[in-house]
Amino acid sequence: MAEDSGQSGFKDRLARQGEDALGRLAQDLLESPIVTSTISRAFEARERAVQAQETAMSALNIPSAADIERLTRRLRSVSQRMEGIEEAIDRVDERLEAIGRAPATAIDERLGAIEAQLVRLGTELAHLTASLDAGPAPVPREQERLAMEAEESASAAAGPKPKRASRAKKSS
Repeated sequence: MAEDSGQSGFKDRLARQGEDALGRLAQDLLESPIVTSTISRAFEARERAVQAQETAMSALNIPSAADIERLTRRLRSVSQRMEGIEEAIDRVDERLEAIGRAPATAIDERLGAIEAQLVRLGTELAHLTASLDAGPAPVPREQERLAMEAEESASAAAGPKPKRASRAKKSS
């Protein structure tokens, strides 16, 4: 049992020392100007390779992944717009069907009533035009009587007529 704990202690110590050595090595590599410049040059080379690839693909009329993604978004947008248009067309179609199902007799009756009213208005307009062309029309007797009754009721409402001052002076 003592040997097992001695071996596990040795393994742990060896693992810790190995981890520490790897950490120092990585730290030394990151602090090394040669390694950092090499890494930055590698990233720059990768960036130039990507640009050269995009240029070559565009020269060959081959779309890039970004081009395909933009195209996909535009197609989705157009698809959604088309769905909206289809729904609007369906609503218009339903309304037209509802209008088509309305009984034709109701529409014909309504049009007949409108035509009759137009004929009546035309006749009245013709009579009015003819009476205006003929000159002023004589006042009907009923209208004369109404005018006289209106005058009598107005004078009655005003009260008795005052006596003239000249008669009053003569009598005194």
